[in-house]
Amino acid sequence: MPNSEHLDRFDEGAYVIAFLDCKIKRIEPMSEPQQIESKDAGSVREMLRSSGYADRAIDYYLEKKNMGSLADADQVSELTGHCGDTMKVYLKVKDGRVEDVRYQVLGCPGAIASAMAAVELVRGKTLEEAKRLRDADIFKEIVDLPDQKQHCIRLSVKALQKAIEDYAGGNGERP
Repeated sequence: MPNSEHLDRFDEGAYVIAFLDCKIKRIEPMSEPQQIESKDAGSVREMLRSSGYADRAIDYYLEKKNMGSLADADQVSELTGHCGDTMKVYLKVKDGRVEDVRYQVLGCPGAIASAMAAVELVRGKTLEEAKRLRDADIFKEIVDLPDQKQHCIRLSVKALQKAIEDYAGGNGERP
C-alpha cells in the first residue's frame, strides 16, 4: 500500500483509490451532482426495479437533486455505516430552521435514495422537528427498498441527526 507521501501529490479534492496490487488511480470529483444519462436511465431503472426498489426510490437515486456540498454550510458532519457506506451532511441553518441540507454519499443506490429523501423531509423544518425524523418517515417517502438495503435508511437518519447534534453542541467540522 502506498504511504501518505504518495497520496499527498494529488490535487485537493481528487479521489484516490488504492488497489490491492498497490497501484493508485486518480479519479476527479464530479463538479455537479451527476445524473445518469437518459439513454442509460431506462436500463438502470429496470435493473433497480427488478432488485426491489420502488419507482419513487429510483427517482431519488437517478435525479440526485440534493447531492453535493454547501459552500456556506453552518455544519458539516460525516458518518460511516456498518456496511461501509459513508454520508457527509452539509447543514445550513437560519433562524432555528433547516434552510438547506446536502449529502455527499459514497454508497449504493439505497443509501443515495434515502439521503435524497431525507433532505426533502426536513428542509424548512425547525431543528427539533428535523431531529425527530425517523426511519419510517423515509421509508414512507421512498416507498420500498430491497430488504438488504433497509439499513441505508437508518444511516441517512443517523447522519442527519449527528449533523444537528454537532451543530447544537458546537462539535464537528465548521467550514
